[in-house]
Amino acid sequence: MAQATFSVRMDETLKKQFDILCADFGMTASTAINVFARAVVRERKIPFEIVSPEPEITREKAMQAFMELRVQAEKNFPKGMTLEEINEEIRQARCGEEDVK
Repeated sequence: MAQATFSVRMDETLKKQFDILCADFGMTASTAINVFARAVVRERKIPFEIVSPEPEITREKAMQAFMELRVQAEKNFPKGMTLEEINEEIRQARCGEEDVK
């Protein structure tokens, strides 16, 4: 099997920690990367969950989002309908009923 070189840039401290941990496992960093690559190819996915940290929600950001939604709601509010008519449409949508007018 032909060999190829794979070069990765990473933080120097992380590299040292990774090398030490791999040695504890009885393998080189190169072997560990090969194990990872084989698992990805075999499973056709990253073999662990990658998530984005929850964004920090501040009072300012929440108020800004609320005000944007309020402007959008005022812009898109159905004209000529009473609150009761709007609520009836919501009720019908939730119940799967169709308007028979």
